[in-house]
Amino acid sequence: MRVLLIGSGGREHALASSLAADPAVDQLIAAPGNPGIAAVAELRPVTATDPQAVAALAVEVAADLVVVGPEAPLVAGVADAVRAKGIACFGPSGAAAVLEGSKSFAKDVMAAAGVPTARAVTCRSADEVAAALDAFGTPYVVKNDGLAAGKGVVVTDDRAAALAHAESCGQVVVEEYLAGPEVSLFVVTDGTAAVPLLPAQDFKRVGVGDTGPNTGGMGAYAPLPWAPPDLVDQVMAEVVHPTLAEMRHRGTPFAGLLYVGLAVTAAGPRVIEFNARFGDPETQVVLALLETPLAGLLHAAATGTLADHPPLRWRDGAAVTVVLASAGYPAAARTGDVITGAGQAGISHAGTARDATGRLVSAGGRVLSATGVGADLAGARDAAYRLLTGVDLPGGHFRADIALAAAEGRITLP
Repeated sequence: MRVLLIGSGGREHALASSLAADPAVDQLIAAPGNPGIAAVAELRPVTATDPQAVAALAVEVAADLVVVGPEAPLVAGVADAVRAKGIACFGPSGAAAVLEGSKSFAKDVMAAAGVPTARAVTCRSADEVAAALDAFGTPYVVKNDGLAAGKGVVVTDDRAAALAHAESCGQVVVEEYLAGPEVSLFVVTDGTAAVPLLPAQDFKRVGVGDTGPNTGGMGAYAPLPWAPPDLVDQVMAEVVHPTLAEMRHRGTPFAGLLYVGLAVTAAGPRVIEFNARFGDPETQVVLALLETPLAGLLHAAATGTLADHPPLRWRDGAAVTVVLASAGYPAAARTGDVITGAGQAGISHAGTARDATGRLVSAGGRVLSATGVGADLAGARDAAYRLLTGVDLPGGHFRADIALAAAEGRITLP
């Protein structure tokens, strides 16, 4: 099988590593890729958000399967353009990807499908935002209605900060706050059949103890020893299948990766958000534990044959990913710093590049991540942080508490 992977981040590096390890994959091409992905795939230049350019590349390389990693190309309709060429593509149509592209649309779908979620109001003016904040109270939750690279949400007790964020975004969704530990559940689907992966938990805030501003994610772990044993079954029954049925009813079936962001509240699991693709950095830990070959699974979803795919197999133990961010991230990420030690197994590149002399340098806010596996979370944590000790990035920073509370048994359900 010849696979073309679209994207250039840490999620795509993790996907590339898993796809390259699949015995069914004869050739892996990544576009545009990054220096880490270059170790396992042939890199080709492309503008990932240009549907016709991606489709032309898929034809040129005679791809049997195209896997679209990031959300922006999906919302732009890249999967539609690829499928129009008769090539299997893992990723939802542009119309279905609006499930991530618009928080307001997602809320409308959830309401129609009877999916449990937070009460919310779509606001288009400062007065509407102010009224919604007063109605829901603190903590205030304000979400950019459109794509924001995982950084469009503010959760704060500061009313002025909530209003300022809304003003900077334009149209926003203001929600009630959902109290309880968060869960990320990836679901592979062909639009009808749906297969859940291991649930994971990520860490959005930049600082230890969940302090500071939101980021694209500073780390993650799987599995979740504190999660109710029936959590995945409940989410599949109450969230995933009703949502897929509603998308089919609307004439825009969702086929690809449905990312369900949840809070496990006192009233049960409630949806925080939907995404239309694998999440970063949860992908790194989930794929580290997946024993089933990835390409075959994604190809089954892309070709409508997921119901016939064998049950997934998982490795024993746990995985932890810790993100190394550049100086100044997330407010003003510094780039161009030389990185050493990033060639180790378990290191996924995200914001990296080669300078004119060929040196590896930082080229984004979240520069790379270190994924460790172990018999339990404590062992996986040790392995991940040990990997980071071998990496040097001037001014780089990371959270020292990724998965710590879970490893110590300190996470409780409301």
